[in-house]
Amino acid sequence: MAHTLKILGILKKTYPDAHCALDHASPFELLVATVLSAQCTDERVNKTTPELFKNYPTALAMSKARIADLELLVRPTGFYKNKAKSLKLLSEALVERHQGEVPSTMDELVALRGVGRKTANVVLGNVFGKNDGIVVDTHVGRLSRRMGWTRETDPEKVERALMAWVPQKDWTLISHLLITHGRTVCQARKPHCSECPVEKWCEKIL
Repeated sequence: MAHTLKILGILKKTYPDAHCALDHASPFELLVATVLSAQCTDERVNKTTPELFKNYPTALAMSKARIADLELLVRPTGFYKNKAKSLKLLSEALVERHQGEVPSTMDELVALRGVGRKTANVVLGNVFGKNDGIVVDTHVGRLSRRMGWTRETDPEKVERALMAWVPQKDWTLISHLLITHGRTVCQARKPHCSECPVEKWCEKIL
């Protein structure tokens, strides 16, 4: 645990501006963007959502959209048929169950179409300030194993392992730090270990 806290402290100093990479101006926009980010880069999502939100800025507006129109707008993010259906159904549910507003609890969020624990954690941590869990994407999972924090590959098991080591107040932040570090230094194919500020405490399980 001491090494984990040491690494966490160094990453905080190294990446003081680490934040959610998905562009959003409301809880609804972040929820939609996170659904679209499944098996897609944040960069591609950020290029796709401006036109989507221009046409459908609220859950009420999106709930009335034609599936074909949503498919056309979200096509660049991949798996567009499933994603368009999810956005339509979750928007309808937001209108019917939550007066068009994004709920602020894990149970209510994961009850929405296309929303799993990872997506719920993104929304809870970044728009509601709730550290209910840790977002585990490919970077977080990969770095957690590389640094020797866990051997698990299942995202929810990785999350539980991290939650046991990382202080709860940092549960949202640790994901942003690891994602930023994974993109800039600890890359999948060729980690730049000689440039890594936490190299001394990393087990380097490549």
